[in-house]
Amino acid sequence: MLLFANSDTFCKALETQRQGGGVTVTLCRQQRFQRARTSVRAARQFVGDVLAEWGVFERRDDIRLCVSELAANAVLHGVPLGREFLVRMVWEGQILWIEVRDSGPGCPVVQRPGADVQGGRGLWLVTELADEFEIRDEGVGKSACAAFKLA
Repeated sequence: MLLFANSDTFCKALETQRQGGGVTVTLCRQQRFQRARTSVRAARQFVGDVLAEWGVFERRDDIRLCVSELAANAVLHGVPLGREFLVRMVWEGQILWIEVRDSGPGCPVVQRPGADVQGGRGLWLVTELADEFEIRDEGVGKSACAAFKLA
């Protein structure tokens, strides 16, 4: 079952775009992951490998931490049983977007729990580390997106 039917087409369509007479190259990679706790580590590894392939070392730890938090939220709260989640990376110019998309209901809420609470800080960490953060309603499911400005 293809959960994100047009996602491969999406990345191919972004590879080269013409902008103002010049050419802007947009890089895009994505991978699907099972609803399993081990997928959080696999998503972090995928992002790290792609960053290395693209020669991006700036903010690498922040980016990998954020994808870990977003993937963990997808696994624990977003992905219905038997489904997958998608991690997409889009790098255009000086902005790198990390998107984690699942097909589950609901909308995540950024919390800032007290010091005595053991969980619930993941999205707050993402908002603190990323330059932009947004949740997009996808009709079926949602995408959590974090943007990082790179030199």
